[in-house]
Amino acid sequence: MSKVISMKQAIDKIQDSSVIMIGGFLAVGTPEGLIDAVVSRGYKDLTIIANDTGFPDKGIGKLVVNRQVKKAIVSHVGTNPETGRQMNANELEVELSPQGTLIERIRSGGAGLGGVLTPTGVGTVVAAGKPTITIDGREFLLEKPLRADVALVKAHKADTAGNLVFRMSTRNFNPQIATAAAVVIAEVEKIVPVGEIAPDEVMVPGIFITSIVQA
Repeated sequence: MSKVISMKQAIDKIQDSSVIMIGGFLAVGTPEGLIDAVVSRGYKDLTIIANDTGFPDKGIGKLVVNRQVKKAIVSHVGTNPETGRQMNANELEVELSPQGTLIERIRSGGAGLGGVLTPTGVGTVVAAGKPTITIDGREFLLEKPLRADVALVKAHKADTAGNLVFRMSTRNFNPQIATAAAVVIAEVEKIVPVGEIAPDEVMVPGIFITSIVQA
């Protein structure tokens, strides 16, 4: 059964106050078509989980500028001055997570694990309010797993069953994000029939993908 749907059908799966994971790294490998559709639909009070908030006019930054984001869980916001302005004005809640810790939290959410033990952040403000565990004399923070209502990922190619292939650095966070949400929508540049992607070429199996839209 084909998983290819229209952009409108894909966006209908999102609601106000949804938790959304979005792939990409500084807007590289970000599903711009899906983001533009969310901006046009005007969903509000979204929680975004992603590497960053892009730029004011590119990637996730469009959602921030349009004031659709209530909370952002990201590794940095330095390339989007509007995110920093809204954060300092208490208009947007920002949870900063070290980049390696963030992707491990997403990976553990996708794997059904209880979290990640990491020494990163021990003894700093990152540790505030978090459980610590000592193993062989070394202290670790317990970072809880992250999951989302909907994940938006970008791939180079998919077959109609949702098997995904990424291209070069656009791969970044996308494979882990594709495993950590109840609904996963993939925006792809090229859609091919089942059988045209060799099994050892598949980077995310179609079992993780709910729907596909044409980029």
